Amino acid sequence: MGPNLRWKACGVMDRLEADFIVIGAGVIGLSIARAAALSGREVIVLEAESLIASHTSSRNSEVIHAGLYYVEGSLKATHSVAGRRALYAYLEAHGIPHRKCGKLVVARQDETDHLEGLLARAVANGVENLQLLTGDQARALESALHPDLAAAIHSGETGIFDSHAYFLALQGEMEDHGGTIAFETPVLGGAVDSTGMVLETGGEMPALIKARTVINAAGHHAVRVARSIEGPHVQTLPKPRFVKGSYFSISGQTPFSRLIYPMPGRASLGLHLTVDLGGRGKLGPDAEWLPEGAAPPFDYRVDPARSDLFYSSARQYWPGLPDGALSPDYAGVRPKLVGPGDPSGDFCIECVEGRLVNLMGIESPGLTSSLSVAQYVMSLLE
Repeated sequence: MGPNLRWKACGVMDRLEADFIVIGAGVIGLSIARAAALSGREVIVLEAESLIASHTSSRNSEVIHAGLYYVEGSLKATHSVAGRRALYAYLEAHGIPHRKCGKLVVARQDETDHLEGLLARAVANGVENLQLLTGDQARALESALHPDLAAAIHSGETGIFDSHAYFLALQGEMEDHGGTIAFETPVLGGAVDSTGMVLETGGEMPALIKARTVINAAGHHAVRVARSIEGPHVQTLPKPRFVKGSYFSISGQTPFSRLIYPMPGRASLGLHLTVDLGGRGKLGPDAEWLPEGAAPPFDYRVDPARSDLFYSSARQYWPGLPDGALSPDYAGVRPKLVGPGDPSGDFCIECVEGRLVNLMGIESPGLTSSLSVAQYVMSLLE
């Protein structure tokens, strides 16, 4: 661990003191740790795995979302727009590969009212550079689109980027300002009160850590970690649910230069087509609700039999998708705070006694929102 921990021998378990503890080295944890280190706090990140960003953060589409979909005034709406603007500026300043490629959200005739409602919501959320197109106008941009599509939204602010380079940049900045990461250090429990916090950690060097501030950005484990920390927040914690999303890669050259999205569903933004910075196309994610009570570690294998769903879904907007073009690629699991059939949920960010912040249900657009969420958390602590 770093020099900002003061070691005190205490039998078989060490007692340590720390200023600012972040639980979890995913993109949200790293963003908050960076913001805290830049503000002069002494930062320690406790990560149960042996590397950064190994679950939700690295198992997604690497899309920079414009902020179209989210309920006006929600945390997702606020932070996706502010986070996207901050993210583009950060990527540019740090030389991280990215491309503002744009996307089309396409609709059949029976979906056009829903599409117009989506556009109105996006405008209310402050999303800029949007156009409502006819089907012919959309096909003029992307000729491979289905001839029966009636309308589309063109989002000029949507992009793609090298998320792993972004994670490393956040880690590097945090470490350059005195922060450190303790890998393979799971948090087992703790307590919060008006005088401070104490955490118990496991791993090869179990310890009791007295901390001034603790940020719970544990991703899949966030609700469990929050429940393991004694305090007034425990009585009102949400129930965690999880949705697995699989991806299939597309062989050969795809005929699209923009991202193509169908109309969104309740559990996901739809089984969409993306093209990465190397020109490689992929489809996904789908939405497979895991059983109630499911908990990590998750099975990230992709079932090849799910390709039938991918072919049928993609051909609704790309009829020329060839047979045999799809191969199982990777999967991710989205943490949810709602169940099947419920309206899409929001992020949950709660500050307890001014010392503990629990971040739960941080799914898409968490990657896009990360820098804005970090500033919001720092403002809660102020």
